[in-house]
Amino acid sequence: STEPYMINYRVNNLEQLVTRLREQGVTILDEIATYDYGKFVHILDLENRKIELWEPIDETFDQSPE
Repeated sequence: STEPYMINYRVNNLEQLVTRLREQGVTILDEIATYDYGKFVHILDLENRKIELWEPIDETFDQSPE
């Protein structure tokens, strides 16, 4: 991407979404990365802007510190 920013979207079922995006010819920039707090992947939109897709693990975020 040539833009100085990146768009971030929170999504459900990242693996299924990536499969559908690939079928539609969307540029997938990397493999899905999995962390304790969720899964991430980066794509390019039609105007070559980088987009981060994030499937959070909600249990991690639902726990509030006491």
